[in-house]
Amino acid sequence: MKLYYSPGACSLASHIAMEEAGLAYEGIPAPTKTHQLPDGTDYYTINPLGYVPLLQLRDGTKLTEGPAIMQYIADQAPAKQLAPANGTPPRYQLQAWLNLIATELHKGGFSPLFNPATPAEMKATTTERLQGRLTWVNSQLEGKSYLTGEQFTVADGYLFVVCSWAPRVGVDLSAHPHLQAFSARVAARPAVQAAMRAEGLLA
Repeated sequence: MKLYYSPGACSLASHIAMEEAGLAYEGIPAPTKTHQLPDGTDYYTINPLGYVPLLQLRDGTKLTEGPAIMQYIADQAPAKQLAPANGTPPRYQLQAWLNLIATELHKGGFSPLFNPATPAEMKATTTERLQGRLTWVNSQLEGKSYLTGEQFTVADGYLFVVCSWAPRVGVDLSAHPHLQAFSARVAARPAVQAAMRAEGLLA
């Protein structure tokens, strides 16, 4: 399998999932600014949408969208319990978390703050709304190691990545102690560190 990623972007969550699953794969940098692969290939010829992640399976099938990719990865290594079994209520709870992170935190929250064209007033409103969502996530982590309990899942990797953007856009997490402890807990996982080293985010 080939995983196309951009260092530190949301694709890091899929990269973490790969390392946690222990699957064989080739990681290929696809920088979102240049869209040029290491061999000079235009990434748009791989993914016409131009963004990451993209997972190319052994048979050539291409999967896009992080939440779908992460669940596919989890299902290839069921013994790792990175996602509950398909068709069970816990699986739909995991999907709820993935959707919340993707829409309310990632795209609806942090993404506008990275865009230099976003007006200052809109950034202030977005930050306020984002803080409200983070307050709720913080409350859900109280008394738990991870989002769904004591078992690390692909949703935890995604939340970790999204929250790691906070210092880059001036979002203060100091009012969310459970979320901060969660982030430190995830950062200490060997698979997470392996993925970050592969992306040049850790020495």
